Amino acid sequence: MNTFLNYLGIAVVFALFLLPTFVGLARERRIDRELREAERAREAEPPRTAGAAQPVTATRRLHLGSWARI
Repeated sequence: MNTFLNYLGIAVVFALFLLPTFVGLARERRIDRELREAERAREAEPPRTAGAAQPVTATRRLHLGSWARI
């Protein structure tokens, strides 16, 4: 029984060390997906005239306090 608990304890410590890595990878994948979708949307919209003023929109993302410019 002690051997099982030892292995279980090591697995828990290992998981606690790897958890931030997997959370960061998931966040990066989400950001990459949002950037690809924004690029596709930008390519799909009709071309603007060169003399027209283009508004700059900044959106506050509540998730982890990051800023995204779309």
